[in-house]
Amino acid sequence: MYSATLFTGNLGLDLADFGVIKVLYAIKRRGYNKSMLVYPEVFDVIVVGAGHAGCEAALAAARMGHSTLLTTINADRIAHMSCNPAIGGLAKGHLVKEIDALGGEMAKNIDATGIQFRRLNTKKGPAVWSSRAQADMELYRQRMKQIIERQPNLWVKQAVVDEILVENGKVKGIKTSIDEVYLGKTVILTTGTFLRGLIHVGLKNFPSGRMGDPPSNSLSECLKRLGFEIGRLKTGTCPRLDGRTINYDVLEPQYGDNPPHPFSFSTEKIDRPQVPCYITYTNEETHEIIRSGLDRSPLFTGAIRGVGARYCPSIEDKVVRFPEKPRHQIFIEPEGLNTTEIYPNGIPTSLPIDIQLKMVRSIKGLEKAEIIRPGYAIEYDYANPIQLKPSLETKLIKGLFFAGQINGTSGYEEAAAQGIMAGINAVKYVRGEEPVILDRSQAYIGVLIDDLVTKGTNEPYRMFTSRAEYRLLLREDNADLRLMEIGYELGLINEEIYKKFLQKKKNIEDSLKRLEEIKIKPTAGINDALQKMGTAPIRNPVTLKDILKRPEVDTYALGVFDEYFQSLPQVVAKEVAFQVKYEGYIKHQQEQVARFKKWEHAKLPADLDYYSLPGLSNEIKEKLSKIRPASLGQAARIPGVTPAAITILQVYLHKQKKAA
Repeated sequence: MYSATLFTGNLGLDLADFGVIKVLYAIKRRGYNKSMLVYPEVFDVIVVGAGHAGCEAALAAARMGHSTLLTTINADRIAHMSCNPAIGGLAKGHLVKEIDALGGEMAKNIDATGIQFRRLNTKKGPAVWSSRAQADMELYRQRMKQIIERQPNLWVKQAVVDEILVENGKVKGIKTSIDEVYLGKTVILTTGTFLRGLIHVGLKNFPSGRMGDPPSNSLSECLKRLGFEIGRLKTGTCPRLDGRTINYDVLEPQYGDNPPHPFSFSTEKIDRPQVPCYITYTNEETHEIIRSGLDRSPLFTGAIRGVGARYCPSIEDKVVRFPEKPRHQIFIEPEGLNTTEIYPNGIPTSLPIDIQLKMVRSIKGLEKAEIIRPGYAIEYDYANPIQLKPSLETKLIKGLFFAGQINGTSGYEEAAAQGIMAGINAVKYVRGEEPVILDRSQAYIGVLIDDLVTKGTNEPYRMFTSRAEYRLLLREDNADLRLMEIGYELGLINEEIYKKFLQKKKNIEDSLKRLEEIKIKPTAGINDALQKMGTAPIRNPVTLKDILKRPEVDTYALGVFDEYFQSLPQVVAKEVAFQVKYEGYIKHQQEQVARFKKWEHAKLPADLDYYSLPGLSNEIKEKLSKIRPASLGQAARIPGVTPAAITILQVYLHKQKKAA
């Protein structure tokens, strides 16, 4: 695509036209190197970091037809799973389905490389059902790397990015640690745990982005110079065990669903070999061993200063915080079909290695276990996400976007969800078009991003179903009905998948209409059929919809009255049943959404001087000025903004509308 040129002070017209001369001279003043390598072509999108956020961002931008550069510190670690070998889980599965409905890759990748699939929370209502799959970690990484490498419009470079090039408040490109300059109309930072990453094992610590890879130190300093508020977070991982040294006979097996349910709406079935996981528990001996090592724990000696995840604490933190609990569950997860490495999910730790070994061997089934890789904690820098617009573009620098752990989130799925939205909106920025903003009533992705940019976070943010007010409408199974048309309009969903979606949508609409049109009468034959399907007879004529509302009746059972319902695809039959059985609740939530939309449509001017509005407290003026909410609805969700303040804003908007 591009022919590299050595920059010796004479710039070609292509660079001059881009207006980057001042940027390069600024670099010169800070330590110019005459052998600097400048690539004259200007990329539409540059993505820094090739983790789960970076992959989705780069693929989205390239698939939308724009030249995209993806840089990574280690090209062998594209889409590497640094922590547990799984995709999905409670609420996280919703995110994966939504990414797929928009045209992302994560769901397809896990479908092609998963070795156990399970639906969680199935004893509760469908709104909180969540999918989870164990991944073959190596295959997951390899397949995503192949997808990235074969994607038109997308180029990969192995590089450590030291600097973001900025001119007149607009991003212009990046500079690497070996003096390469890549020019770009937009830049997306998806840095994961690499910004000044510091690994802790006991009282030993060393700089690293993750175990085995160098950190990115200069980039963090660059962001500070640019004026970003930078904080410090901490996460941890479990020791990896040699599966040959585990006694599985005494462990509780945990099998996947049969047949497994795919993540992607385009996957017909999972035909890969499936394997079990296992469950075991810590015990009082384990807890005593952990307590004996607290004097050498970086978490309890003050060596770690970053804030850890409240909902996924280290095992030593759990033992100290919950002394009344006699045991904690451990999920024994295989890391792949072609490796003996095992991930004991539930004991993330940064204790010294001698304590880690004693701790592991005190657990049932792990008495002779060998540790292949130690558990560790990692501290890293992040940028407070209230510095972002809902598009994930930064407020400080035009054309610069942040996605993933740099925004304070934890988890592959949260990162990927931000990645695809950042990729989409970077392209929208290049085109001069309005960004795509998913609101809280449309998607968990909307909830995630709105929480981040409205409330910020001072601890690793994790998605839960409880964060979504409209979760009855935001189910896993209907993510395509909510979002696939958006993905298609963006060019991220191909014709074949879209036609399949349209047929599903038509089948649902036809089925719902048919249920209301067909009536059955209380004849002996009809009542006999009802009793056979385990439901009460009828006394008056009723529609099939009335029958389907009964908890014990499913859609296929109606086939005795109308053969049409016998041939419905399973996904259609389930969606129809849900919409009918929960109709009252759904209508109530739709009414709530209608009220929510009114406030979301009440847009606040981006340049509104909140200090000029009488009646607002100084604290509220400061918060509104810092976050700059896009709408009245977003303003109402800012912590500390009172109903009285919202009334003042409503009055202001009313006066502005009247004046116009």
